[in-house]
Amino acid sequence: MTSRRGIVPLLAVLLAAGCTSSEPQKAPVAVVTRTTVSEVVEAPATVGARATATLTAPASGTVARLYVQDGDTVKKGQILARISSPQARQQLSAARKADRQAARPVSFSGGPVSVRLPRPRLPSSLDAHVARSFAQARKAARSIGDRAARARLLAAIDAADKRQRAQRRALGEVLDGLTRSLDQTLSQVSGQVSAGMSGLSASMASLRAASRSQTRAAVHAAEQTVDALVVRAPFGGVVTLGGASPAAGAAGLGALVSQLPAGLAGQAGAAAAAPAGRSGGTIATGVPVAAGDPIVTVTDVSVLTLSADVDETDVLLVRRGTPAEVEFDAVTGATYTGSVTGVGVTPKEGATGGGSYPVRLRLGRGAYDDGSAAPAPKPGMSAVVRLAVRRSENATAVPASAIVTSGRETIVWAVRGGRAERRVVRLGAQGDAVVEILSGVSPGERVVVKGADAVRPGQSLS
Repeated sequence: MTSRRGIVPLLAVLLAAGCTSSEPQKAPVAVVTRTTVSEVVEAPATVGARATATLTAPASGTVARLYVQDGDTVKKGQILARISSPQARQQLSAARKADRQAARPVSFSGGPVSVRLPRPRLPSSLDAHVARSFAQARKAARSIGDRAARARLLAAIDAADKRQRAQRRALGEVLDGLTRSLDQTLSQVSGQVSAGMSGLSASMASLRAASRSQTRAAVHAAEQTVDALVVRAPFGGVVTLGGASPAAGAAGLGALVSQLPAGLAGQAGAAAAAPAGRSGGTIATGVPVAAGDPIVTVTDVSVLTLSADVDETDVLLVRRGTPAEVEFDAVTGATYTGSVTGVGVTPKEGATGGGSYPVRLRLGRGAYDDGSAAPAPKPGMSAVVRLAVRRSENATAVPASAIVTSGRETIVWAVRGGRAERRVVRLGAQGDAVVEILSGVSPGERVVVKGADAVRPGQSLS
């Protein structure tokens, strides 16, 4: 929980001693002055790194080689470890085979269909027999003596021969017409079949394209898994084998997600989300690992940040750029600088029921009381930040002990004609020892600074 400093011993201001054992009605008073008033809000905080990435095994296998040890400083892209995973390589081979099969074309074709009915063929012996019969009939007709009868008989034979030939031609024409009709019907049916086959080919092509898209995605995923078997640093930083500590991992989660390259996105995560069961020192060459096991954690300490929890009663006073002083339990006697980089809007409920809000700060350099440089803290260390939320120059001010809260009003007891006079005041910046008064009293007046809550109107103070 955030706490604003309570009433502390008064500043060296002009005090008028007005109370003795024989005169209990008198009270100490001080003169209203003009001075600089700084309001400070205190809040607990934790050091965080610029980014923390826990790189995990992309597939089951064995640590083939480690290139780093705990505490090593690495650069972006540097190889940290290699993992041997026959399973991942088999999956890549299977994905490529499936992709080649999906790439094979599938086509359907159909051509025009025609039917030709065969002409009926009469036996050659029948044709010869018919010809002989007509020849014999003509010979017999010519032997008739009666010229008129002979002529009529020959004409009848010729007519019969013509009719027989005409019937043969008519039969051929009927067969030709039937053939043409069948060809037209089959042509229409062939066109409909061809259109159906064309639609089927288009559907099959769409299905093949969808299948190929899936197989290509599978190949890409398998290739990424195989590539990730070579573990590389996503950014420069300090190495820890295995998973990060909860504090360090939580501090770098936001920055990690935005900075990891696409090929490593599946490996990284904060320690809060990293699988448990592994820590620094358990990762070594030859050690079997499962998919998701943490291999190496990289922490970027080039920029240190602070995550503070500011009470809801004070957070509205905090702005981006608000300066701060920071102290660490781990660095006794040193003070560090800081400045607010962001104020969160998601509340966090405190143990006593009150709420607080996250405030992000950039941590600057530190110095001891003698001016010598203080060491850089490490991620996860606890601190206390003092945020200078308001500062008023040449402000009308009274000691903090002069302020009395009465219901919704804030008052001071001023001295007027040697007696106490109740004044309602409006406060500005509220420092540890002095408080800015925006209205109610003026510089040079005197106010009660001790036992003010026991003063009564008109009480003698001289």
